Formats: sequence, C-alpha cells, structure tokens
Amino acid sequence: MAEQRTSRWLLAGRACAAASIVTGHLVAALPRLATRGGRARLADRAPRLLTALGPFFVKAGQLVSTRRDLLPEQWCDALAELADEVRPPRRAAVARTLAEAGLTDAFAEFEWEPVACGSIASVHRARLADGTEVAVKVQRHGIRPVLEADLRLALLGARAGRVLPGMRDLPAEEMIGQLGGAVLHQLDFTAERDSLLLLRTNLGGHTDLRIPAPVDALSGPTVLTMEFISGLGRFRPLGMTVERRQEVVRDVLRAVYRMLFVDGLVHCDLHPGNLCLDDAGRVVVLDAGFVVRLPDPVRRSFAGFFLNMAQGNGPKCADIVLESAARLPADLDREGFRTAVTDLVDEVAGALSKDFELGAFAPRLFKLQRDFGVFAAAEFAFPLLSLLVLEGMIKEFDSEVDFQAEAVPVLMASFAKDVEVDAAARRPPAPDAPAVAP
Repeated sequence: MAEQRTSRWLLAGRACAAASIVTGHLVAALPRLATRGGRARLADRAPRLLTALGPFFVKAGQLVSTRRDLLPEQWCDALAELADEVRPPRRAAVARTLAEAGLTDAFAEFEWEPVACGSIASVHRARLADGTEVAVKVQRHGIRPVLEADLRLALLGARAGRVLPGMRDLPAEEMIGQLGGAVLHQLDFTAERDSLLLLRTNLGGHTDLRIPAPVDALSGPTVLTMEFISGLGRFRPLGMTVERRQEVVRDVLRAVYRMLFVDGLVHCDLHPGNLCLDDAGRVVVLDAGFVVRLPDPVRRSFAGFFLNMAQGNGPKCADIVLESAARLPADLDREGFRTAVTDLVDEVAGALSKDFELGAFAPRLFKLQRDFGVFAAAEFAFPLLSLLVLEGMIKEFDSEVDFQAEAVPVLMASFAKDVEVDAAARRPPAPDAPAVAP
C-alpha cells in the first residue's frame, strides 16, 4: 500500500512538472505558430522540450526519430539531434546501487568517476582481486519508478491527443507503448547480459567483431560487469589501408545481416558511441541494452523484403509490407500502394547496386506508408534503424561498398536454413525402435 501511495505521489509530481514545462514551451511557441515557418520552429523546439521533461522522453524521442513511417521528416530530423546530456551520478548513489546488488566489496579498485555516462546508467572502470580489469555498468539509483511514471504520463498524453485532428489516425498509444517497452527493457541488465552472451555466440564464428564478455558472478538486474576493453577509439578509417577499410566494412555488414536475416537477435543501437575500434583496429560492439529479438515470421518477412528488393520484385515487397503491418486502414487502396512500392523498387533496382542508398530509399518508402495509412510493426521498423545508422558510418570507410551484393549470400543462407527447418517440421516422426528380446 505504501508503495502504491509513493507511486501515485511520484506520478502526480511528474505530471505537475511536465504540465509546467509543456505550458512554458507552448506559450513561447504560440505567437509564431500562425506565421510562416512557425510549425518548423515547433519541430525545432521539440528536443529542448523533451530534454526538459526528462530521461524517458529523451530516450523515447531518440527512438521515435527513426520512425519515419509515422512522423514527418522534419520532426524526425529534429528529434535525431537528441542526446543523453546528463550529469554523472553522485558517488553515494552509485555506492547505494552496488550495495543493494551485494557488490560493495566485489572490487579491489573502483573508479567512481565514470568513463561513460547516460540517463539510465554510468560505466566505471574497476579491478578484481586477481588484477583483471573490468567495466561496471551501474544503473542510476531510483531511475525505474521515474521512467515508469513518465511512461504512464506519455500514454495519458497520447490518449488525450486523440481529440486533435492530426492525431486521430496516428496509433499514438501503440507507438508510445512500444517505445516505452523498449526504454524500460534497457533497465534489465540481466537481459542485457544474456544478449551479450548470445551475440558473442551468434557472431563469434562468422565475424571478427569483438564483444565484451560479461562476468556472470558480478552481474544482476541493476549492475552489469564486463570485460574492460582498453584503447577504444572512434569508428573512423584514419590511418587504415584501403584493404583494411574494406575488411572492416564487410565484417560489420556480415554481422548486421546475420543478426537481421539468420539469428533474429538484432543490436538496434549501433551509433558511433557503441561501435568502436580497439587499439589493434578491430571492431568492438558495446552496450547491448537495445537489442530486439525478431519473432521468426518477422525475421523471415524482413529477409524476404530485402531479397525481393535486391531482385527488383516490387509487388512482392509491397505484399510483405502489408502482411507485416501493425495496422491497415479499412479503406486502404491496396492496388495503389502496390503500384507505388513497385515503382519505387523498380527505380532503385535500375541503378547500379553499389549506388543504392538505404538512407534515400527508406524515407521514400516510409512516406508511402504514411500517405496510405500503413503503420509498420515496431519489430519491422526498429531493425531498419541499425542499417540506417550504419550506412553513413560504413560509407566513410568504403564509398563503393555494395550493400545489396553483400546481403545476398547471407539471405540465401537464411532461406536455405529456413527451408531445412520447415522440411524437418513436416517430416513425420521416426517410428519407435522395436523392442529387443532379452
């Protein structure tokens, strides 16, 4: 009962603070809304508003900036500028989280000044009794109830927003629910540990990527201890030979395509802070907090879409989008949508494969979905983020990289594996072995 009262008071307090912040921004923006370019200024204010509202809204804004199938490009561009600009946690708060996890005396040395810091956690360098260096990810103390309260506020706001003409057809509550689930999932460090282990297993035999190993005995729901990788630098091609640049690009693409098309366990947050190079020039993948497991039908649909796009089969691409959609309007012009998607796929299929740019193709596909009222499932849209974020980084290494050609072998291997699995599922069980006479 006391916990429920605390939760209600926290929600009320967050609601009052949010109302004050939103009102202040609206009052500042209203005089300009009627002027030319007023709406553009409103989009530009969105990052400041969400930053003022708190970490949940920053995280949600970062995620929704990728949903160009739902929001206008101008808003997505503005929200993409959001960053976790937060102060490091106090030493006492970090110590309290470690104590509650039973890890107060687990480290021979512990650096209280974090090497990395975000709205959900801070990462600290530490040393075990045997001299092993580790990275310790410590969740901000008390962050869960704050994020949960803010998710409830966001859902209430989405429900209230249905009275606005521009919001009636937007599945705002579903979208907020999906985003909120993704944000709150990042609080489960046990799940992140499991994701690290699975990624290491799935990619270890197929790529040269380096993924830090978790230390199971020193990890739990709020603390994640991992191998410390020293000498990390930005994912940049400086000083590399042309051959090494091409090796790095192909290694990263093989990893991402395997996640998307074969394993169905996708790291959806491969931005420059989480994709690094060690001092030997080897690619390092960090932070498995935002890892999405694709349901098998979605993984197959995603693979089918890319293979048919590479083969120039626009009608099949359109059918896959419609079959995997979260919501379709009752009056959907199916033939019109299929024709528009076919025209788009024909256009990119007619270009040289190496000239294909997902960053140009995806927004046009998203605009078509928005125009026809087709809302993609989050499981289908989020993985696309991993490719969109990667594209610009990869082309800095090799501007001639052939994205489609690199994908096809992995796609074909994926389909061969699926055919084998389906055949095994249809195969009748073997008869029981005859009893052996004594």
